[in-house]
Amino acid sequence: MFDLIIIGAGPAGLSAAEAAVREGLSYLVIEQGTIANTIRQYPVGRTMFSTPNEVEMHEGMLKPVREKPSREELLSHYIHFVLDLDLCINTGERVIDIDGNISEGFVVKTQLAEYEATRVLFAIGAMEKPRRLNIPGEDLPKVHHLFVDPYAYVRKEALVVGGGNSAAEAALFLSQEGARTTMALWREDWENRDPKAGAMKHWVRTPLEAEVEAGRLKVVLYKHVDEITESEVKLTTETGESLTLRNDVVFVLVGSDADLTLLKKLGVKTEPGKLTEVPVYDPETFETNVRGIYVAGHFTHARHIKAAIDVPRRIVPLIANELRQHI
Repeated sequence: MFDLIIIGAGPAGLSAAEAAVREGLSYLVIEQGTIANTIRQYPVGRTMFSTPNEVEMHEGMLKPVREKPSREELLSHYIHFVLDLDLCINTGERVIDIDGNISEGFVVKTQLAEYEATRVLFAIGAMEKPRRLNIPGEDLPKVHHLFVDPYAYVRKEALVVGGGNSAAEAALFLSQEGARTTMALWREDWENRDPKAGAMKHWVRTPLEAEVEAGRLKVVLYKHVDEITESEVKLTTETGESLTLRNDVVFVLVGSDADLTLLKKLGVKTEPGKLTEVPVYDPETFETNVRGIYVAGHFTHARHIKAAIDVPRRIVPLIANELRQHI
């Protein structure tokens, strides 16, 4: 039986694993994708919004070429952190069920194996379930809920739906790299200039507006998208007019949520967060209402990468102390 099983190998999961090593706990990290899987799903070549001190595992470890690291530099940083510490991580393994309690221990089942643990820490991130428009045609092969690179869409008719940074970046990259791009968003998103209210970062908006000014990128202020077909997209503009766009590819980038299914099955309560539903937990220990089940990372109220790294360093020693008291 492991002292601690950590679900997720993003910054929170890696930080928790290091803390477990330092505390002498037996542990295992289980990751359904790859190490830092969320970062790997960012667009190729993307410059991160954060400076090194906000995303690095330890001060001075991340040395980007520019002021802010690229996706590739940050990925390499996290992977070498794992390699240098020889952390115990099973990648490509999805947790499909968890049973048990703090008295008898927890059984963690994956598609490959079954493990037992005294404590479980969920560090699952918040991008597992992309939000959908729930309209006809959204399941067509040309519709994507993730944008990685623009190079398959040169001289194609591309539509990006969404008004946040991810949508803005996708529209910018597509337009800059030769796709005939239209960005559909709500007026309040286009006019929003408040970073605390989810406005586009200025270093994304400025070149985006330059693409619009140059006539390479079209912006449509819409009320709702009505239908996606093999060759077109039909939407209603903010003025109530029907608009049909010839189309080869659609990116629906309207946000994403964590998959709280397993937590809820265990009896963990949830509450409204700033942007989406989050688990209920003790703000000091990050233990949920289900004893022995902990949470950390982007799907909690502590949403930023720095908090995702710092929180496990605070709570894993508390877990270790509690376990030592019961020996």
